[in-house]
Amino acid sequence: MKKKTWIIATRESPLALWQANWVKARLEQLHPHLSVKLLGITTKADQLLAVPLYKVGGKGLFVKELEEALYDGRADLAVHSMKDVPMLMPEGLCISAMCEREDPRDAFISAQYTSLDDLPDDACVGTSSLRRQSQLLAKHPNLQVAFLRGNVNTRLAKLDKGDYAGIILAAAGLKRLGLQSRIRSFISTDEMLPAPGQGVLGIECRIGDEETRALLAPLDNEKSRQCVQAERAMCRYLESGCHSPVAAYAQIDNDRLTLRGLVADPAGKKMLHALLAGNPDDAEVLGESVAQELLQQGARLLLDKSHE
Repeated sequence: MKKKTWIIATRESPLALWQANWVKARLEQLHPHLSVKLLGITTKADQLLAVPLYKVGGKGLFVKELEEALYDGRADLAVHSMKDVPMLMPEGLCISAMCEREDPRDAFISAQYTSLDDLPDDACVGTSSLRRQSQLLAKHPNLQVAFLRGNVNTRLAKLDKGDYAGIILAAAGLKRLGLQSRIRSFISTDEMLPAPGQGVLGIECRIGDEETRALLAPLDNEKSRQCVQAERAMCRYLESGCHSPVAAYAQIDNDRLTLRGLVADPAGKKMLHALLAGNPDDAEVLGESVAQELLQQGARLLLDKSHE
């Protein structure tokens, strides 16, 4: 390799920096001759904390400025949580590696209560995710859901201040930050289906940058990639965005990929489920098939209503 220094574009939240530093350490371990540096970038999503993301442009706001650094050459790669990456990739860029999946579950955090089932009627639960909101209200219609955004530590501070009876966060982020002790209970994927790509780190680079793509190849986990491809293919086919409560989770066991998909209305009053299994090599086809099953059940009406 001719190049000696690689630049990673990253958001500047504690979790994003942990993720970028993890990739940096892995690259330096695999390629001891390398120098890897971080380029911290504050994204629009990090600045617009007073409103839900789906009202100001969606999760793409987490990655846009990082992608601009790839386009203009300030960075060679960017590290993302795959659940934050838009379903349609911009021209000239690709996710070159998807790392081994961390815990895909959501987690319940509270100062007083051990689980969602312990919450009293009208208790207030904090989340900014329509996916979480719909599934929470479907099982616990007696609860109240309140808006909650900010980085992990900010959300925990709001909980500790007494603003909420409990909050829901991704287990993976809490584990990566060494905050697993704050988790009162894990929410099973049967009770709350995760977001597409939840728990998986994706590393983005320029399609034509063969040197960087070769560098990243050892970090790519085939099973994680196949699962996330199925999950994202389902969402792409549905043409769903963060306006819509959509969930997807794939697992591979005994060389069979099983994909579960969900489309709901934000109030949790209507929940559409689909499940299919097949060859992991046909992950994207499987994702589209699950989407078709959901559309046959009436998903388009729910998706259109959520955009109104």
